[in-house]
Amino acid sequence: MYKRIQEITGRKASSKSGCIKSKDGSIIMDKKLERWSEYISELFDDDRNEDLTLQGIPEGPEIMREEVENTIKNMKTGKATGPDMISTEMMQALEGIELDAITKMHNTI
Repeated sequence: MYKRIQEITGRKASSKSGCIKSKDGSIIMDKKLERWSEYISELFDDDRNEDLTLQGIPEGPEIMREEVENTIKNMKTGKATGPDMISTEMMQALEGIELDAITKMHNTI
């Protein structure tokens, strides 16, 4: 069937040899892993001398406990848990000290 489709369309499957090229453009059959490592290190090496730390970012207003309570109350129930395995129903069961702890955590972030 595929042969017939190729005859009708005039297309042929491309044959890839699995070869990669060195920096100078010559095809290398072995040492693929070394070349990939070299390529990735050149691509992602950061040789800037600048200080990239974030400074002077204005902080927003503190998150209030009522905001956390309302957000948790309005979460949809019956949904699958995320990677933390905490369900909406578990969050909605929180009260008192637990809500204070979550509010504090969000304000820390």
